[in-house]
Amino acid sequence: MTDASTPFRPRLARAVTLAVGALAVVLTILLLLALPELAALDKAGFALLAVLIAGFCWRQADVRAVPDDEGLTVRNLVLQRRLVWADIVSVRFGHGRPWVQLDLADGTTLAVMGIQRSDGAFANREARRLATLVAQHTATSRDD
Repeated sequence: MTDASTPFRPRLARAVTLAVGALAVVLTILLLLALPELAALDKAGFALLAVLIAGFCWRQADVRAVPDDEGLTVRNLVLQRRLVWADIVSVRFGHGRPWVQLDLADGTTLAVMGIQRSDGAFANREARRLATLVAQHTATSRDD
């Protein structure tokens, strides 16, 4: 059983991107060791490329949504956004969607890359958990 404040994080995408990032660094090191005749500028270029790939992979692996009593902090690949619970109208995870989508009170939507379709049944459970949290934090005493 998960705690209500447990962050939403992908499993498969996280593992794959961390592995790809590590592989890029290891292969670059092996390449640089295998080709000592490369010019210093070429070596620097290969190293920079490996760092950029690893950085991108780290950022992809670090996507998440963190709930607390006041709201939800969504960290996607590029942006991070803080929402109060009242900002969230609904949680959608329809068939064919790669990740959960939030419908917001201002009429916009926000993807939550922390819950990804590639995680199968786990993702469905996490989407239900998020929808439950939204319902619990936005419930009113009136039935309107």
